[in-house]
Amino acid sequence: MTAGIDTPDRRGRTGLDRQGRGLDGNPDVRIRDVELLSSDWYVLRKTTFDYRGPDGTWSRQQRETYDRGDGAAVLLYDADHGTVVLTRQFRLPAYVNGHPDGMLLEVPAGLLDGDAPEEAIRREAAEETGLAIGSPQRVFAPYMSPGSVTERLHCFAAPYDGSAPLADRAGVAEEGEDIAVVELPFTKALSMVRTGEIADAKTVLLLQWAALEGPFAGVRP
Repeated sequence: MTAGIDTPDRRGRTGLDRQGRGLDGNPDVRIRDVELLSSDWYVLRKTTFDYRGPDGTWSRQQRETYDRGDGAAVLLYDADHGTVVLTRQFRLPAYVNGHPDGMLLEVPAGLLDGDAPEEAIRREAAEETGLAIGSPQRVFAPYMSPGSVTERLHCFAAPYDGSAPLADRAGVAEEGEDIAVVELPFTKALSMVRTGEIADAKTVLLLQWAALEGPFAGVRP
């Protein structure tokens, strides 16, 4: 008996080796086997499949996929004051891959955890910044690392009241979160993308969108 397949894993899940087995949307791909490698918190699978190339030749391939569920992110902005609110927190994967201190500036974000994307961003904005947001605008929903990670990130922008008091720190302590709340002029945040001080992909995408066609269209550092 294997946890996550025949018996519940630590999150109560079973049948985790079934993901992808019934896919038939691409006639050039035939799923042959799905092996569950890990289901500690998120899920790591190895999938064996046959792939037909342009010349009609079939080849057998294997890929590992990391499934952490889909997420949502939101750019908080105050167009009247020309500001955005970001978070700063420690990210171990970035730290071990060359970031100087692992402290990344990011837009508020988190996993859906069964909620609709709009509900998730309201939850995350409140937990990570203490702010209630205005009416959110859906911007895009990219796959963030499609070569290995299944996650699709639902990205939004939403106004906040820049005249309201802003907390210094936020986060859910029970989840190990220690988050600094950072309010920046939008032009400063955009310039930090160019200098590399902002290196988080979802944040770069949303700031560039805000400058190109969002609430700060035409604004330059």
